[in-house]
Amino acid sequence: MNVNLFAKQYKEFLSGFNQWEQKSHSKEYMLFPGNIGRYLSLDETFLSNGELYTILSNKSGKGIKGSLVAMIKGVKADKIISILKTIPKEVIDTVDEVRIDMTRSMNLIVSKSFPKAEKVIDTFHV
Repeated sequence: MNVNLFAKQYKEFLSGFNQWEQKSHSKEYMLFPGNIGRYLSLDETFLSNGELYTILSNKSGKGIKGSLVAMIKGVKADKIISILKTIPKEVIDTVDEVRIDMTRSMNLIVSKSFPKAEKVIDTFHV
């Protein structure tokens, strides 16, 4: 079987990607509020093509499936806050702590998006 044909068939038909509810905005952001836990981590990262993303993850997931809460293209606080504001308040209020770096942007994002959570500077960034 032709590998390229199989990859195309998988993406367009077998994977369910075309019916994915987040497909329309997945190039800008992905949001998985069901993955929120009491302890989160918020950081930015460069991907292989130099694209900058902000990633919110559940610390208790330890990087395995179900750890990703949000992946948002860019680092502008107002954009990230507006996307995180779509998460229901009762879910937001379950967050006890968000680990961040020392930037004002991350501090603002947590203050506006997780008002009841304690902000903790991640030791990696100190």
